Amino acid sequence: MSDTTPGGATAPARTSVDDQLTSTQLAAKYGLSVSGARPSLVQYIRQLWGRRHFILAFSQAKLTAQYSQAKLGQLWQVVTPLLNAAVYYFIFGLILNADRGMSQEVFIPFLVTGVFVFTFTQSSVMAGVKSISGNLGLVRALHFPRASLPISLALQQLQQLMFSMAVLLVIVVSFGSFPSLSWLLILPALVLQFGFNTGLALVMARLGSKTPDLAQLMPFIMRTWMYASGVMFSIPVMLADKPAWIADVLQWNPAAIYMDLIRFALIDGYGSENLPPHVWAFALGWAVLFGVVGFVYFWKAEERYGRG
Repeated sequence: MSDTTPGGATAPARTSVDDQLTSTQLAAKYGLSVSGARPSLVQYIRQLWGRRHFILAFSQAKLTAQYSQAKLGQLWQVVTPLLNAAVYYFIFGLILNADRGMSQEVFIPFLVTGVFVFTFTQSSVMAGVKSISGNLGLVRALHFPRASLPISLALQQLQQLMFSMAVLLVIVVSFGSFPSLSWLLILPALVLQFGFNTGLALVMARLGSKTPDLAQLMPFIMRTWMYASGVMFSIPVMLADKPAWIADVLQWNPAAIYMDLIRFALIDGYGSENLPPHVWAFALGWAVLFGVVGFVYFWKAEERYGRG
């Protein structure tokens, strides 16, 4: 380009210094950054802490809306796992005699506890799978740390479990296991399970954001996991005639670990001999491993959620 002088002659155009800079250099010069770029891990954690009120409000709103169209409303939070427990008792307790080695006073609380605690993990995972793909409008419209969604949905499942725990305590007392100091172990066990569930939900949220069909596959995976975790039977008793390593592997899986800890805390007839060795170390290890790795794994793809 050229400039025109007052006399009508043309003169070479003045070259701006910015014209000599690349787009990257220009952005650096004027303090510009990429829209939606992933923040550092420390910044991301700070952003999440700043959205803590949103996370809590979102989880409560989801919890309230979950059964808003049903006549029984929030009662379904308790009725659903109770109905599942009744079906499993009929099939596994009465027909298949999966209660072998346990009295009815132990087996029924054992079964109900297993159903309630496993449902906590199952629901967290299923909610995590759809947390990004099911909220694309929110993800694309607003700027916020995307981990807020799977974390809030895992928190929703924890709040839902609290309703179920009230009923579970009544059932446990009805079958002869009265309150004791061991009941206090429920709190650290649930905290560790929540950490594990949240990490797993974050992993599934990232996978589900790019593979929506994963939501159709997950019920089959979760059902297999349920049967392998001893929800309806005692793993050591049922596998007594199998190689010992099979029972060890199944007992050390995180779902079985957290179920057994809460059973041990609540049920008088379910003693420490039913727990695998180093059970608390495994419970802590699973929570830290999935909590940390799941969070970092999700954060790594922060800038890609809701795009494409």
